[in-house]
Amino acid sequence: MDANTYLGPDYDVVVAGGGPVGLMLACELALGGAHVVVVERLTTVDPTIKAGSLNTPTVEAFYRRGLLPALAEEQRRTMDEIAAFARQRHPESAPGGAPAGAPEGAMRKPAGHFAGIMLSADQVDPADPAFADLGPAATVTLVSQQQVERILGEHAARLGVELRRGVELTGFEEDAEGVTVHTRGPADGPADVAIRAGWLVGCDGGRSTVRKLAGIAFPGTDPQITAHQAMVVMTGAEALSPGWNWTDTGTYVHGPMPGRILTVEFDRPSVDRESPVTAQELQESLRRVSGVDVTITEVRSATRFTDNARQASTYRKGRVLLAGDAAHVHSPFGGQGLNLGIGDAMNLGWKLASVVGGRAPEELLDSYTAERHPIGAWVLDWTRAQVALMRPTPHTRALRGVVAELAGTVDGTTSIVKRLSGVWQRYDLPGDHPLVGRSAPDLELADGSRLADHLHSGRALLLDLADDPRLRERARRYGDRVVVLTAACPDRPELAGLLVRPDGVTAWAADRPGDDAAGATALGATLARWLGAPAAPVPGPQD
Repeated sequence: MDANTYLGPDYDVVVAGGGPVGLMLACELALGGAHVVVVERLTTVDPTIKAGSLNTPTVEAFYRRGLLPALAEEQRRTMDEIAAFARQRHPESAPGGAPAGAPEGAMRKPAGHFAGIMLSADQVDPADPAFADLGPAATVTLVSQQQVERILGEHAARLGVELRRGVELTGFEEDAEGVTVHTRGPADGPADVAIRAGWLVGCDGGRSTVRKLAGIAFPGTDPQITAHQAMVVMTGAEALSPGWNWTDTGTYVHGPMPGRILTVEFDRPSVDRESPVTAQELQESLRRVSGVDVTITEVRSATRFTDNARQASTYRKGRVLLAGDAAHVHSPFGGQGLNLGIGDAMNLGWKLASVVGGRAPEELLDSYTAERHPIGAWVLDWTRAQVALMRPTPHTRALRGVVAELAGTVDGTTSIVKRLSGVWQRYDLPGDHPLVGRSAPDLELADGSRLADHLHSGRALLLDLADDPRLRERARRYGDRVVVLTAACPDRPELAGLLVRPDGVTAWAADRPGDDAAGATALGATLARWLGAPAAPVPGPQD
């Protein structure tokens, strides 16, 4: 077969990169009716230790697609590993997690950390409105990136997403009608294959080929640290202190799972990102930072990283879009990277599917960069601040002490946890209702169902809580683009209705009592903004 042979059929979208972000995007596109193919260079799920926790918007995304039970099961397994490590270090540990005989008030349930300053869930104000109506999504946090990728791979297969492993994007050409994507591999297939599609999305990592070939600028700050994270087998570990530790030469972490180590050194930015991480490299770094003569006998998984922080100037250029690390890179401190990428996929998926399906104008895609770029910029600064607070200098130690004291208060812990958990996130959407632009509350309805139960299809949802035929008529003119549900919500009697976008964001909300005609008109404008022209004529003011 000749090089660059075209193999049909055509696709609506090619997604370059089959990690969690690429898979989530492909699933959302498929739910929206798009014909999508994912090309992934790796032949199997990457086993390298990476992200280990999920924030609330990410868990909500899985929950709204019926995937929460799978996440919960993986968290249970992770918690079993953490408990085993705690028992290994403290055989006398009480069931709550603190050593038996620990002082009154000892932290039993962590709520995350900021620059290694641990936060206690006991210090979070449960009455803060940001934590209201989260539902079951608030119960899941500890799920690794590999577990997420496996769950999404199974979800993609159920949706009929085509995943081509061992296939690498090598180039593309864009024209007025679409994109021709050139690929190499797999080993047992043709050497070079051209795929024709309407759109191309780069989910191919921080050194994205798609971003570079598209000529999208990637400004930011250069790295100042070298860090290693690994799962290892070692001797001498009993002399390592568990948790986060600061020394005169850097920072190290031991746990919370057996064999997990992390080192951060502040005077030697890595220039080598390609070669495998060896036991000797890890051992030398851990000895330098901890001062403990550990011996690493086996490396089960390892990675090195820096605090290189960069963000694409735009997430779209013509028919090429970016998501995940292809759009933004930063250090993993605070666990924001995977979550940021999943948020990109949820925001982009339904919009691109609507454009592909002819249901919405191409201008809808402009809202992708507008909504996601500010959150990405915030994450970069959030991680930069943590690196600055971890430096092994007298001035930084003094500052860390001040921040730790503030973080130990109820207000301080609550403020930081809101940001770590992602519940602070809000898009700047039209409308003055406090719910607009925020993740929709997981309302419990009178029939026992919850709002998330009605979002599995990936369509918009109009929740009519006032039995208002005007609202229902506006929505029904959009046919199957929006699910219309009339229900009662005893816990929120003030709400008249919600319009929830496919990504779970509240696009319109109204309280009662209110002007029914004005509410219906505002709903109509919101529907048109996000779902395009209605399938049936829009009712006039008298309707």
